[in-house]
Amino acid sequence: MIYFNCDYMAGAHPEVLEALCDTNLIKSVGYGFDSFTSEARAVILKACGLEEGEVFFLQGGTQTNKTVIDRLLSRNDGVVCCESGHINVHEAGAIEADGHKVMALAGNNGKLDASALERYMEDFYRDETNEHMVRPAMVYISHPTEYGTLYIRNELEAIRDVCRKYSMPLYVDGARLAYGLAAEVTDVSLRDIAEIADVFYIGGTKCGALFGEAVVTRHAHLLPRFMSVMKLHGALLAKGRLLGVQFLALFKDDLYLRIGLHADRLAMKLKEGMRERGYRIFIDSPTNQQFFILPNSLIDKLSESVGFELWGPRGENESIVRFVTDWSTTEEDIISLLGLCSYPS
Repeated sequence: MIYFNCDYMAGAHPEVLEALCDTNLIKSVGYGFDSFTSEARAVILKACGLEEGEVFFLQGGTQTNKTVIDRLLSRNDGVVCCESGHINVHEAGAIEADGHKVMALAGNNGKLDASALERYMEDFYRDETNEHMVRPAMVYISHPTEYGTLYIRNELEAIRDVCRKYSMPLYVDGARLAYGLAAEVTDVSLRDIAEIADVFYIGGTKCGALFGEAVVTRHAHLLPRFMSVMKLHGALLAKGRLLGVQFLALFKDDLYLRIGLHADRLAMKLKEGMRERGYRIFIDSPTNQQFFILPNSLIDKLSESVGFELWGPRGENESIVRFVTDWSTTEEDIISLLGLCSYPS
């Protein structure tokens, strides 16, 4: 079998695993108060171009989203996102379980549109009964999106401007941030994200770490007593140094970017190969997630030796599928997959 199901099927990138092994017998204090984690915070802030700010380490994406959103919102507040946003479709009601309504707006290729957000906010505050309604009090977006698409800087700035107008923090889910930063077509850097977003996280689980996400904010006042809230959500890791060590490795010698470049390059090779064979692209993603519309007969054939995902319900004759590359994907994997995809008649 060759696997394209997701970008966290393999363990850690060898350089991350080596760092964990090299530090394994070193004893340190817990809960992220160790020297490795302190150094990782400093390295991340520097990479983000921030002289001041906070960095917190959690273990997984859903855990991170629910913990950050719960801290940013009051109990009767909701979070606005694109209808395809991860918190709306693939987090099993984790946000709602904390008492916060997810307020989903129609998107464009997985992206939230600033003008649609502006209209939504205007309508809310024009409604004289809004005191009886859940208040939209923050905005969630992901970069890359669920469809692997990217915001350009102007789009991010436009969303930020609407957020500022209505005093709402902008939160960016960066579960796959490495693949967005490495994309050939992007004009958004890590420093841009740090400048525009009020809070964001740098994904590790899907980008070469065994597990781990790094929450970053330049506005410490937005996340008061955040470690206590992490504890409340079961997100405070006793062996916190395991997170610090991994992010130190990811930010050493540009490993984080190298991982993104490798996965994106092979994803583009896959896309071009499928395009040459005449298969339709469902959405033109410039990152490591690639979506195609394939005949069900081919899907059934591929399923015998290739791991991938149906994207939504199976169609009558053809269906949307997703293939995902990562640091462990090889040239041979792509060649083998394309070899199994005969030209449609």
